[in-house]
Formats: sequence, structure tokens, C-alpha cells
Amino acid sequence: MARCDVCFHHCDIPEGRRGFCGARANIGGEVVPENYGRITALALDPIEKKPLRRFHPGSMVLSVGSYGCNLRCPFCQNHEISWSAEAMAYAQKAKTLTPEALAEAAVRLKPRGNMGLAFTYNEPLVGWEFVRDTAQLVHEAGLLNVLVTNGTAELKVLDSFARHIDAMNIDLKGFTEGYYTRVLGGSLSMVKTFIERSVRVCHVELTTLIVPGENDSEEEMRALSRWVAGLRDGKRIPLHISRFFPRFHMLDRTATEVRQIYRLADVAREVLEYVYTGNC
Repeated sequence: MARCDVCFHHCDIPEGRRGFCGARANIGGEVVPENYGRITALALDPIEKKPLRRFHPGSMVLSVGSYGCNLRCPFCQNHEISWSAEAMAYAQKAKTLTPEALAEAAVRLKPRGNMGLAFTYNEPLVGWEFVRDTAQLVHEAGLLNVLVTNGTAELKVLDSFARHIDAMNIDLKGFTEGYYTRVLGGSLSMVKTFIERSVRVCHVELTTLIVPGENDSEEEMRALSRWVAGLRDGKRIPLHISRFFPRFHMLDRTATEVRQIYRLADVAREVLEYVYTGNC
């Protein structure tokens, strides 16, 4: 057995097997990122799509994804490359790119408005070593790095690459431990700790997907937004409140009503300066 120390799961992984995330494996008694450089998605996106609204607006960013995730969101919009059986099958066909090749690609796209590289689509931190190595080269090339993450990682993981990250969008998927454990298979306390550290090292924006019957009350949004406001420069941290649509394994409810998204945004604006609505 070898123990993984990336997140709260602390998987004990048998030799030759993968951990919960499907991306880290025990090879020769050592836990290694089996998805290192394995690319499942690569696209030039508007920075606002990450979503980041107050970080170099109007720019484009080369967005890269691998496979694997340490949560089990039943409504995952990228389930083909995250944690489904399909994702694990697709992983075997993923192309391999070196950090050098990705950094060079980002530089070549500067004439098209590219400002750097975004690690996104799946959960980047299950392969944080690739993030670290690539982000350093992107910085050396004079470009910027963006991380889109669920924030489910130990602080020593964040500290290993934080100096090379310029902006993050972190999912704050709800504000009760019950929702995180019962629905997402995650840890709210770990995400909160990750956010508290992140706002001290780079630009941070947060995203909350509103799922009907789960995290859609005004009381929960009020508690969430007040907690955000209490962070370092918290009242100016942008919060994206997004509308849920039924997908993947969560087809048992309708899309979030648009008026509910707008109402929750108004609640958040009681204490936060920058609140945006999404998918409306």
C-alpha cells in the first residue's frame, strides 16, 4: 500500500492500482500522477468562460484539461473526462504533451489575444505536479496562469505551485458539510481552508452552482456570502451564482428557476460588491 496525501480521502492504494480520483496510482510503492501530461481537452477560450470577470477581461486563455476528479458531483458537466467509467476508458486514449510543449503553444497563441494557460475542465489538482511544472514555464515565457478547481486539496499541495498561479476560480459548491458529504463526496472544511489561503496568494473568484432542493435557500446563501465577506478583502471577491440544468446522474429535478438565481444574487449583494449570475 501507498498513501496519497493530496486531499482528505488519503487513499491507501495497492500496488498497480489507482486511488479514488482515478488519476493517481501506486507505482513501485510510490503514489504518482498517472495523468501527468495526458491531455483530454485543449481550447482557446474567453477568460470570462472560466468564469473570471475581473481578471484581464476581454482576453483569451489557452485552456487545458486532463482526466480524474476527487469529487463525485452527480451533475458533472465534464463527466466524460472526470470520474465516470467513460472518463477512465477515454483516459487510455488521451494524448501526451510535455510542459514545454504546452508553454510553447501558449506563446504561439499570443497574436490571437492569449494571455496564458488555464488548467481546467477536469480537477487539475489531482495532477498538481503537471500544473506546477507547466505553470513555471508559462511564467518564464512572460504569460499568466489560471487555475479552475474544486479546492479539495491539502495546503501543502497549494503551496507547491501557488507562486506560479495568477488567478483562480474556486468552486464553493454550497455551504453545509452535509451537502458536501452526502451529494458531492467532498469536504466543505477543506475547501474553506483552501480558499482562505488562496485569497492571500492570487486573484480569486468563486462559483456556486444552485441545485434545486439542495443549496438554494436564502439562508444558506446569506451564510455563504457573509463568510466570503469575512475573508481578506472579502467584500471585493467576485461570486458567480450559476443556474443548474439536469445532466449526468442528476436528472430527477428541473433547472433552477431564473428568478431564484436573481434573488440569491441580491442576497449575496447585501455584503459582496461583485456578484454575477450565470447560465441564465
